[in-house]
Amino acid sequence: METGTAGSRTYRVTVRGRFQGLTDAAQAHLRAHLAEHDVFLSRFSGEGSLSYDHRLDFFNLRYEVRLDDGGGTERAAEVALTEATAFLRTLRLGHGELRGEVMDLQAMTDHRRARRRPR
Repeated sequence: METGTAGSRTYRVTVRGRFQGLTDAAQAHLRAHLAEHDVFLSRFSGEGSLSYDHRLDFFNLRYEVRLDDGGGTERAAEVALTEATAFLRTLRLGHGELRGEVMDLQAMTDHRRARRRPR
């Protein structure tokens, strides 16, 4: 995961996907660790946080991505999707198309400050 400097921006990226073609061993592994991957336990982190439910259908991976100011939301999504693909490949978890939703934390802070200013 990329890390930035003092001039960096932080993005929270949720990568969503659907399991496909899971082997019996993969299903057994996911079911054995189900409690550790509850959506209420997931968090945004550099290494990612996987969540899914007992149906083993859809999943989420949450990433915190830090980039230099020039990176932008498209770059943050690209970094998170690359990380998610590598993670899923390492665990040999089959999946369909992945999509990322990006939240720019600095933009949220700026928006809140603007709303608080007296008119």
